[in-house]
Amino acid sequence: MKWITDDWRLKLLALGLAILMLGAVAFAQNPPTTKPFSVSLTYGFSPGSNIVITNPPNKTTVTVTGSADLIALAPNTLTATVDATHAKPGTAVTLNVTAASSVVGLRVQSPPPIVVNIDRLAEKDLTVHVIAHEAPGFSIDTSKTTTTCQGVTPCVVHFTGPQSWEDPVGLTADVIYSPPVNLTDIRQPAQQIVLETNSGPFDISRVTQPSWELDIATADIHIVATPGLNSTTVALVDSPPSHLPPSGYHIVGIITNPVQVIVTGDPVALGKVQRITLPAVDLSSYTSTVTIQVQIPYPSGVTALNGVATAKITYQIVPNPAVSPSP
Repeated sequence: MKWITDDWRLKLLALGLAILMLGAVAFAQNPPTTKPFSVSLTYGFSPGSNIVITNPPNKTTVTVTGSADLIALAPNTLTATVDATHAKPGTAVTLNVTAASSVVGLRVQSPPPIVVNIDRLAEKDLTVHVIAHEAPGFSIDTSKTTTTCQGVTPCVVHFTGPQSWEDPVGLTADVIYSPPVNLTDIRQPAQQIVLETNSGPFDISRVTQPSWELDIATADIHIVATPGLNSTTVALVDSPPSHLPPSGYHIVGIITNPVQVIVTGDPVALGKVQRITLPAVDLSSYTSTVTIQVQIPYPSGVTALNGVATAKITYQIVPNPAVSPSP
């Protein structure tokens, strides 16, 4: 043991210098480093809180300092929490952010506060309606068209979100049935419920903290429709002749047969037809009364109910009266 005790002070000093040299080498190979990281934000609210943050930021920058080895572990260990436990509704509200890491030895710098808009959290019951359009010849009976969800008719969903999103935007819940309604009875289960506003579709990409929600996503729909108007009576009207009778003759009367026809077809097309104008005829070779048969030009989507395809137009043509010469 004497070799240990002899000159122990010198030996202790040598050991200390060796440790310092080892530390210096390690420090030189792994020096302290400062590096920023993008970290997702989490939000903390007090129990029973009735506030909601609209369009909140979802990330912040957290700066950490430590050895290169420790910093390499940082990305999956960093957290950033927004303290909203005492926040009140308002615009431009400042909230503190606290950052931390589970890695011992890393020094974490908390990011600056964030500024957000805070609204009151509101709840609203919305009756789900069917939005559909009729095919030609059908009319939707809105009094018998229904929605059902979870066995309840009509379907009522529960919306939770910012109060300003409900009024005055006129928030509604609907099922949109896209195909034209061409049957008297349509039943479709589990149709997607969508939110609408006075200005158009609700933007479901909007983000809040806590997240807005609709408690029921789908509804069963039942559409009832009735056939619409499919026939009407319209007048036949002659056109001015393409060429008048020869010089010295004129028309004193026109008779059309038939005067009216009954037409059928697409109710939308029928609603646009108030008269049918017959084709113009050439009278340049006629010097007396003549009857000419013409095709009836039915509009697209409209046909004669009784199959009438032609009409007869009688032109009463007479000579011009003789004129006595002047004395």
